[in-house]
Amino acid sequence: MSSADIANQAETASKSAAAIDRARSQGRSALIGYLPAGYPSVEETIAAGIALAENGADLIEIGIPYSDPVMDGQVIQAATTEALAKGFHVSQVFDVVAGITSKTDAAVLVMTYWNPVVRMGVDEFSRRLAEAGGAGLITPDLIPDEAAEWMAASDKYGLDRVFLVAPSSTPERMQRTVDASRGFVYAVSIMGVTGARTSVSTAAKDVVAAAHGAGAERVCVGLGVSTADQVREIAAYAEGVIVGTALVAALRDGGVDAVGALTKDLATGLTRESGLTQETGA
Repeated sequence: MSSADIANQAETASKSAAAIDRARSQGRSALIGYLPAGYPSVEETIAAGIALAENGADLIEIGIPYSDPVMDGQVIQAATTEALAKGFHVSQVFDVVAGITSKTDAAVLVMTYWNPVVRMGVDEFSRRLAEAGGAGLITPDLIPDEAAEWMAASDKYGLDRVFLVAPSSTPERMQRTVDASRGFVYAVSIMGVTGARTSVSTAAKDVVAAAHGAGAERVCVGLGVSTADQVREIAAYAEGVIVGTALVAALRDGGVDAVGALTKDLATGLTRESGLTQETGA
C-alpha cells in the first residue's frame, strides 16, 4: 500500500472529517464548540459537552487546563485556573471524552499544549484517548517539524492530528502544516490570544484561502467568534467555525442550560447559502 493510500484510508476513518462532511452534505458549515475539562467540574463539563452536541455542535474540543496557557484569553484562563485549583488531573480528560462520546455522535477532540502529552507519554496518551472514543488532538504549540512521535502514534491509533495555521504562516509553513494535518486544519483568524470580539478579522478569509490553496479540504476558523452573525460570516468560506470563549462564559454565567441555548443560537448562522447571500449583498 502506498503512502497516499494509507493517508486516504486514515482520512476515511477520520471522525472529524466525517462530522464536517456530514455538515457539508446538509449545506452548512460545521460548528465546533470548546470547553475546558474540569470546569466547573468533570461532571458539568460532560453535561455541557452533551448539551453542545444536542443543540447543533458537530465537533467538540475539550481543553486540558494548563498552568501557562500562552494562547488563551482571560475567560478561558480563569476557567482553567479554577479547574486546576480544584485538583483536575490530566488523566481525567479521558473521563470527560468518554462521558461525551458515550452519549452523542459528535466528534470529540482534545486541545492541549504539548507538555502534558509528553509527560504522560505520547503513545500512552494516544492509546487512552482512542479508548475513550476521542477523535484526535489539536496541538497549538506543536509544529509538524517536531511531531514525529505524535505522527506515529496518531497513525497507530487512528487519531486526527490538527495543527494550526495563522496570518503569519509562510507558504512553505502552510504547505507543511496542511500536509501533516488529518481531519481538518485549524485556522487562527487573528494574531493574539483567544477571546470574544465584536468583529472577525478580515485576515481569516485569507488564511482559509491559503490553506485551501495548499490542498486542505477542511479548514475551520477559531479565535474571536462569539455570535451567530460572526458564524454566518465565516460559514461563507470555511468548512467549520470554532467557538470557545463565548461558550465558557455562558457556562460560567448560566450553567449547562446557557451552553445549550447559545449553541442553538450559534447554529442558526451555519447555513452556507445564507452566508453567501449576505456576502454578495443579495
